[in-house]
Amino acid sequence: MNNLIKYWGVLLIILGTIILVISYLFDLGDYNWLHAITLLIMIAGLVVHIVMNKKHID
Repeated sequence: MNNLIKYWGVLLIILGTIILVISYLFDLGDYNWLHAITLLIMIAGLVVHIVMNKKHID
């Protein structure tokens, strides 16, 4: 389980990417709220990834 927690940030970025691909495939490109939520998920994933790696190095 600890190995999964280490990759939590990367998993959030992948989740955001999957949501964007699904929105493209189902023609949901007009919904800005969906893209905004996806952007927030990807930014949160990036921040979590940086913090977890910094914590892992120290």
